[in-house]
Amino acid sequence: MGLVGSAAVENLPRFDAGSFFSQWGIAPLPLVVTVWGVGLYALGVVTLRRRGDGWPVGRSIAWGVGMAAFYVATSSGLAAYDTVLLSVHMVQHMVLSMVVPLSLALGAPVTLALRTLPRAPRRWLLALLHSRLAKVLGFPPLTFGLYVLSPWALYFSGWYDASLRTTYVHEMMHVHLVVVGALFFWPIVGVDPLPGRVAHPFRVLLTVMTLPFHAFLGVTIMGQKTLLGGDWYPRLHDGPMGAWLPDPYDDQRLAGGILWGAGDLVGVVFFVVLFIQWVRSSMKEAEREDRRLDRLEARARAAGERAQE
Repeated sequence: MGLVGSAAVENLPRFDAGSFFSQWGIAPLPLVVTVWGVGLYALGVVTLRRRGDGWPVGRSIAWGVGMAAFYVATSSGLAAYDTVLLSVHMVQHMVLSMVVPLSLALGAPVTLALRTLPRAPRRWLLALLHSRLAKVLGFPPLTFGLYVLSPWALYFSGWYDASLRTTYVHEMMHVHLVVVGALFFWPIVGVDPLPGRVAHPFRVLLTVMTLPFHAFLGVTIMGQKTLLGGDWYPRLHDGPMGAWLPDPYDDQRLAGGILWGAGDLVGVVFFVVLFIQWVRSSMKEAEREDRRLDRLEARARAAGERAQE
């Protein structure tokens, strides 16, 4: 269990657009996850096209955006500075907990897998989707509670302080943000056949209900009189970076503002996606109803013609 430690960050230059690109690192786990995620998805799409089936380009783009966002958040300058500046960590937090899960859910990987996997693995996947565990993890009130309460547990317990000092806890925090975000977003905005799917009005309600929680948490962090992470950020001022590091309290206020503003912004995007899906679903339902009525009318007309004969 390695320490994140000040030695890993003591020579970093001032954080700006240049350092965002120049401080990229090759983190093994994010690299492996990204390569396999993109590769397996691309293999599924190619398999469909080879047998003459189509796959929406928008879903492939959404999956690519999600995997790219995951890699950027965990390997770029955001990852290099996420233990140096709370504001940078907060940007990373929002990308991992909102942008990545939302994009991956729109990519519909489960549907792609069900259409391309061999028979035996497809049966295993279907058994998992219908298992009791999947139903529990897809229960909307549970996923909503996890999504809105876990950030409070992260920042107002010893968890965040431990993530600054221990590599394993730091990496598991990243995993937690993506997993909890996926559990919340997937049944609501995704198109995969997952348990926990609810009617569109309830999906919109859940989305709207998340906005005050992000705003309240952001405002709370902005108004804190104590620093998140304890003495971690003040101690960094004693090293070589002290010449450019902002005041920890100013940076914490900026971090709270990022959480507040970014949460509302992504929430609005989420709401727009849901609204579009709702409209499309209503249009498809109307088309199905029109076809049903046309069939009934055709049958009635045919029955009338036979009666006249």
